[in-house]
Amino acid sequence: MHCPYCRHEDTRVIDSRLTEDGSSVRRRRECPQCSERFNTFETAELKLPMIVKHDGRRETFDEKKLRVGLERSLQKRPVGGDTVDSIVEHILKRLRTAGERELPSRRIGEWVMSELKAVDQVAYVRFASVYRRFEDVQEFREEVERLERDLPVIEGRQLPLLGEEQAGTKGRK
Repeated sequence: MHCPYCRHEDTRVIDSRLTEDGSSVRRRRECPQCSERFNTFETAELKLPMIVKHDGRRETFDEKKLRVGLERSLQKRPVGGDTVDSIVEHILKRLRTAGERELPSRRIGEWVMSELKAVDQVAYVRFASVYRRFEDVQEFREEVERLERDLPVIEGRQLPLLGEEQAGTKGRK
């Protein structure tokens, strides 16, 4: 590895350690030329499947696009960044274990909606409205009705809605 300070062609490893999550190796290096020290990180490179878009185009999976879509759906909702990280990791794991060279974007969208449905109903409807390209209020209404029918299945894992919290506290006063 080249030294980032003097561009010398060789550096030596002083120390190697696993990162906290065990997903990469941190290496402490030293340059024999200028004696500067620096860290490098080594991770396994796993090839993710190509994503086949609705119009037939193929593109590499972009984790940033996934994260941005999730964050937009969860904007101003009581869901922390750790939850977004968890959803992204879960989707990445599903992509890696799919065992396919190509996956339709529709399948990833369904995975995201499934994750959001379990975390926050409002975020789920937001994502579904963009992802499924709702054309009118009727389509929006039908999706909310579908969500309400599924409610008993996800209720134990759902964050309480503001109205539910207020309704519960009013009865106790």
